Amino acid sequence: MTTTETKHTAHPGPAAPGTVVSFENVTKSYGTVRAVDGLSLELHPGETVALLGPNGAGKSSTLDLLLGLRPADSGSVRLFGTTPREAVAAGRVGAMLQSGGLMEDVTVTELVALGCALHPRPYPVDEVLARAGVDTLADRMVNKLSGGQEQRVRFALATAGHNDLIVLDEPTTGMDVTSRQAFWATMRELAAQGRTVLFATHYLEEADAIADRVLVLNRGRLLADGTAAEIKARAGARKISFDLDGVHAPVDEQVLRALPHLTGYERHGATVRLQSRDADATVHAVYALGLYPRNLEVAGLGLEQAFIALTEAEEAAK
Repeated sequence: MTTTETKHTAHPGPAAPGTVVSFENVTKSYGTVRAVDGLSLELHPGETVALLGPNGAGKSSTLDLLLGLRPADSGSVRLFGTTPREAVAAGRVGAMLQSGGLMEDVTVTELVALGCALHPRPYPVDEVLARAGVDTLADRMVNKLSGGQEQRVRFALATAGHNDLIVLDEPTTGMDVTSRQAFWATMRELAAQGRTVLFATHYLEEADAIADRVLVLNRGRLLADGTAAEIKARAGARKISFDLDGVHAPVDEQVLRALPHLTGYERHGATVRLQSRDADATVHAVYALGLYPRNLEVAGLGLEQAFIALTEAEEAAK
């Protein structure tokens, strides 16, 4: 796994062959706030990429720049070797965004049919409705849909034609578990056909299960870039849990908090949960205290914990 360093190319060239998205030292500010700060990255055909970051990390601004909704202050954004607006106009990009409403006083079929009619390379309306799982809602008025149903209609519009890049901003918000599973099954099929899928999400379990690449943004910069497993490994900590049920004498809380290499500590009754940069040394120290923990488990961090550890470490370094 590598992180992408800031590049200082005055006049970046066209995207490399086979490159779907290229950001070269891109910056974007709103007043005194630097939303995107020297961002450089590339996406390639067939990748499913999760974009993660805390609130204010620059995810939405990055997507706006990628889709040509806002211009960069400096640097270069290229899609398929051309500008974002040219790529969108050519029908190579489908997007499902949180912002913006749906047309009202039309049926789902009428709205999707309009999306298909406007696409340079449209799919049949019935196919689009079925793929998005809204064929049973075909005659429903758009303003009578639930939040999850609206999301599925947005997905239908994003895939109304043959797109080479699909951009999704919090796509499963409001969907129930069954709809989310069906949605991601469709995304896997599209990626298997060579489409590139980029999605921003707060559901880190989705990024862990779905993405073959994870990008972590913080303060507009690329903090980490790799597989979910690589992101977890980079956090450098492991989880330790055990029970103190078999310990007869009270255990001083401060003694446990003083165990070596800890980066996190929780205790709920007799159950202790730790995070450690050196799990072996921490466990050895537990036994050195004369404790004999029950149900001892040592495991790697989940993606959510790794994500928190990475962003907190960068903030602490400021």
